[in-house]
Amino acid sequence: LWISLEEHQDALELIMSKYRKQMLQIMQGRKGEDAEPVLKVHQANSVEIESHIDRICEMGEVMRKAIQVDDDQFFKVREKLAQLELENKELRELLSISKESFEVGREDLPD
Repeated sequence: LWISLEEHQDALELIMSKYRKQMLQIMQGRKGEDAEPVLKVHQANSVEIESHIDRICEMGEVMRKAIQVDDDQFFKVREKLAQLELENKELRELLSISKESFEVGREDLPD
């Protein structure tokens, strides 16, 4: 959620930077060269912001993949644990049956 919020904020900043750029271009048409330095600074900032947005998106994708791998590993461990518990239960039942048949066999033997 935090990553999504940051991505949303960065996207809004990019939109606003493009809006400011267009407004500066409109103003440039009215004022001529007065807006040129501001426009250049704004373009540099836009490139930097786009770079940051790309990096954040890449980090978000890496985090999503890490979460997926972690979830897959968790489910594999959980499945293996369930299998071992079932096997343990079955082995205990076999041991119980074996003990019972051994005791019955001992009772049948004469002293």
